Amino acid sequence: MAGGQVPAARRVMAVLRLLASSARPLAASAIARSLDLPRSSTYHLLTAMAEDGFVTYLPEDRLWGLGVTAFEIGSAYLRQGPLERLARPLLVRLVDRVGEIVQLGVLHGAETLYLLKEQPRHHATLVTDVGVRMPAYLTASGRVMLAHLPAAQVRALVPGELVNRTGAGPRSLRELRRLLAEDARRGWAVEDGHVTEGFASIAACSFDHVGRPAAAMTVTFRRDVHAEEEWPRLADRVREASAELTRRLSGHAPER
Repeated sequence: MAGGQVPAARRVMAVLRLLASSARPLAASAIARSLDLPRSSTYHLLTAMAEDGFVTYLPEDRLWGLGVTAFEIGSAYLRQGPLERLARPLLVRLVDRVGEIVQLGVLHGAETLYLLKEQPRHHATLVTDVGVRMPAYLTASGRVMLAHLPAAQVRALVPGELVNRTGAGPRSLRELRRLLAEDARRGWAVEDGHVTEGFASIAACSFDHVGRPAAAMTVTFRRDVHAEEEWPRLADRVREASAELTRRLSGHAPER
């Protein structure tokens, strides 16, 4: 497209679409080349978008990625769109299969935002109820979604100092990276007492049409009810439900 003839609003949308479809952050020169924009205009546009949080600059890599505002807009679409209607029957079915609390969460900036919760009757209530936000690096659902984001994007989202609720959980970005690598390799994440003492959670990720994390399903249970030997079996159930949600979203898992 001819850069000088495209209104600024359309340039902004073009940049957002390009970054959203890319598996990793991009250099300004690559953005200018892909969109056929003057390099100087591209830098001015990116700077203006960064001021409002739509993009973020990664100085160590000299790359640009999506910002927190873009994630918030994406999360708002998911909350207002078909995600919850598509996911709820799967959560109900998963509750019947595992007999435990099941939740659906999405990334909201650096946090996990819980959209849905299904549980057996007379089951204990958890702190992570619908509408609650938690640091993504503490929750199984947040970690399994972070595990499928580019490392540079994780650095941009996760604060330098990691706080914890119960004395458990990753304490540094290096420790978090190690956990995310294991989560990505295994295909599911587990947190053991990081959110609520005595409870553990197992989560698997669902993906959108470009192979990026769209949501995560989580099964939460009392630590003394399911021994660690049972966790892979629970994980298989969660992964099956999450894969079905990916299919319903017309998505696909990212290429390894």
